[in-house]
Order: sequence, then C-alpha cells, then structure tokens
Amino acid sequence: MEITLQSFLFAFGLTVFAGLSTGIGSGLALLTSRTNTKFLSFALGFSAGVMIYVSMIEIFKKSNDSLTMVLGLKMGTAVTAISFFGGMFLIALIDKIIPSVENPHEIHTVEEMDGNSEHHKKKLMRMGVFTAVAIAIHNFPEGLATFTAALADPSLGVPIAAAIAIHNIPEGIAVAVPIFYATGSKMKAFKLSFLSGLSEPVGALVGYLILYKFFNDTTFGIIFASVAGIMVFISLDELLPSAREYGEHHLSIYGMVLGMMVMAASLVLFI
Repeated sequence: MEITLQSFLFAFGLTVFAGLSTGIGSGLALLTSRTNTKFLSFALGFSAGVMIYVSMIEIFKKSNDSLTMVLGLKMGTAVTAISFFGGMFLIALIDKIIPSVENPHEIHTVEEMDGNSEHHKKKLMRMGVFTAVAIAIHNFPEGLATFTAALADPSLGVPIAAAIAIHNIPEGIAVAVPIFYATGSKMKAFKLSFLSGLSEPVGALVGYLILYKFFNDTTFGIIFASVAGIMVFISLDELLPSAREYGEHHLSIYGMVLGMMVMAASLVLFI
C-alpha cells in the first residue's frame, strides 16, 4: 500500500484531534460547578456503540479479507482471530500494569473534591498526576490504532477518531478535577489534562517509525484485527462500566444503540 504525504498528514491530524480531546473534558469540568453525569453517561455509551459496531462489522471483516487473500482462507481466518484477541490481551496487560487506584477511567466528580486540608490537597494532586501518567500510557496504543486505521482507510479513520475523542473527554475530567481542587489553578489543571492526551499522536509516530518498513497487506490485516480487539475491549471493560458508574445505565444503552446506528449510516453513505 502506497502512503502519500497527504494520507499521512490526514491520519496524523485525526490522531492529534482524538488525543487532545482530553482538553475538552478538562474544559467541561472546569467551567461547571457540577458534573453532568447524564451527558457523560450518554457520550460514553455512544462512543462504545461506534467502537463495537465498526470493529465487529467493518474492521474485523476488512482484516479477514486482507489476510485470507494473502494467506489463504484457513490461515488468514486463524491469523485474524489471533490478532483480534492479541489486541484485547495487549490493552488488558496495559490495564493490569496501571495500578487500579489510579485507573484513568475511575470516576471523579466535581462534588467529591471538596476539602481544604493539606493532606486532602496532596492526595488530590497525587491522584491527578498519576491519572495523567496512566492515561498517557493507556492512550499510546489507541494513538497507533487511530493512525493506522485512518492511514489504511480514511472513511474508517474519521468515525474511529471521533469515538476515541468522545471517550477521551471523561479522561480529561479525571485529570483536571482533582488537580484543580488540589492547586486552585484552572490553568495547571487544563495543561496537565491537555498534555496527557499527547501520548496518542506520540504513539502514532513511534508505531509508524517502527512499522512503516513492514507495511503491506499482511501487516495491515494484523494491525486492523488488533485495533478491533483493542476497541471492543475498551468498550466492554471501560466505557460501558464507567457509564454505569455515573448512575445513568439506560442513557448509556440508548447512547450505545444510537452510536451503532450512526456508524451503520455512515458506512452505508461511504459505500
């Protein structure tokens, strides 16, 4: 597959947009006195719906088609399945490495941050900083996933980037809220939240530099199947449970169904 400068810049631009949407989350958190749990629950469900539908209906199929064409029906199908679950195991391993107490998807609302003691402020600062580091680690493979998807098929790259951007919004909140209540500085909270999203474009560049010499139908097929596994795992392990933590279970399901419908409609339009 030929990679042009235009396709590279397009894919990288989408990855930057997806990663830096953590700044949107921090902005939402810092401009309000209460956490809009209904919006977050619906948005997380919507993001999960887009990710699950595009992964299982489109990305997995494209991967299987590419690999069976090169490796044959039986081997290609087997490699597709192995790569799909390999993506799941990769993101699960990253989640395992990140201490659960600092999990980037742990719910922190504006209301729970009240407290003026120095001990409380230090605890909040530690929570915010470690959450930022955890998000940076966690978003690294997401950056590669967004970038390679957009590089191989721009019509898939746009909805994937949008879904990952939506799911990065509560991550920005998770960083910004405790740091603001620890320091009293909205600028510090926004900066750290915004910078934590930079790991996605960094992940895209590092992955590209390592893999670009090997880009062909086989490697793209393997990467695509792995991307599908990563996104399904994120949806089932993080997005939907996080939406339930916000206490709006039905809204998250409605959001998920709408996300699937929007993704299905966009795929039909691109045929």
